[in-house]
Amino acid sequence: MPTTSTGSLSPRSAEPVPDVPERPDEIRAALERLGIRPSRALGQSFLCDPFVADAEAALVEATPGRPVVEIGGGLGVLTAALLRRGVRPLTVVERDARLAGHLRKTFGSRISVVEGDALTVDVPPADAVAGNLPFSSGTAILRRLIEARVPRIVFLLQREVAERAAAGPGSKVYGRLSIFAQLYGTVELFRTVPADAFTPRPEVEGRIGTHRARADPLPVPSVAAFERTVRILFSARRKQLGNLLPRATGGATEARRVAASAGWPDHWARLRPEDLDPEAYFALARAIDAVGGPGERSSTSRR
Repeated sequence: MPTTSTGSLSPRSAEPVPDVPERPDEIRAALERLGIRPSRALGQSFLCDPFVADAEAALVEATPGRPVVEIGGGLGVLTAALLRRGVRPLTVVERDARLAGHLRKTFGSRISVVEGDALTVDVPPADAVAGNLPFSSGTAILRRLIEARVPRIVFLLQREVAERAAAGPGSKVYGRLSIFAQLYGTVELFRTVPADAFTPRPEVEGRIGTHRARADPLPVPSVAAFERTVRILFSARRKQLGNLLPRATGGATEARRVAASAGWPDHWARLRPEDLDPEAYFALARAIDAVGGPGERSSTSRR
C-alpha cells in the first residue's frame, strides 16, 4: 500500500505560510479566544498533529494552478499544510462563522473562504477536495462529494466509516457504502490516525483515505434504482439471496431470470449479499433495466 512521508513537515512554499495552532494547548487557547466550545454533537475535534495534516496534503496530488477545496478548515492546520505544498488556488469551506473569520484573518488572500455547511453549500468545482471530516456527518459529506464526481477526494474520517467505504466482498463491513463508493470510483486507505491526534480527544480512531472518480460513465443505468435494489438486498444481510432477490425484482421467476442475465453463479440463491463483488451488482442493475424491472430510469445517471 502506498504511503506518504510523515517524518517531517513538507518544504516551505515560496510564499511564507502563517503559523497556526497545532499543539493541544495552542488549540484550546485559540478556541477560547474565539469563544468556541467544541461540540461533540457536531463532531468538532481539531487535528493537533501537523504530520497527519502533511500526509493528507501530500495525497492531494494537485497540478499547480488547478483549484482545490478544503472541507472544514477549523483553525487551519490542514490549510497551512496544503499551502506549504504549493496548493493554489485553495478554497476552504467552513460552517462556523467564527472559524471562517479566523481563517480569513490568518491566511488573507492566500485562500478563499466559503461560509456554510458542506452538506448543503455549493462546493466550488475543483480537481481535488481534502478534508478532516466531522465524525458525526462525515459519511454524508463523503457521499455528497463522491456523487458530485470530484476527481480526487482526500479524507480523514472515523476509521470504521473509512474501512466500510473501501471494503470488498467477504468483509464484515462490506455493504451499501462500499458498493456506492466503488460505483463512482476507487477507494484506497492509508494510515490510521489515533484518537490522541485530535483535541478534544474523540472516542474513536480516524483513518486517511482517498477516492478517485472513474473517468468513464457509471456502470448502471439509474443510480436511484440501483441504490434501491442494493438497499433491499442488504436489508437482511444474513439471509440468502434466494430470499432477498425476489423482493427486488418482483418475484422468484424474475429473480432467476435477471440473475442469469447478470452472469451470477449458478449457486447464487445460496449466497449472502456480502459474497458478491460490486461488479456483480452493477451487472444485476443492467439486467433489471434491460427486462424493464422495478425502478425508474434516470436520464442523468450516466453523467
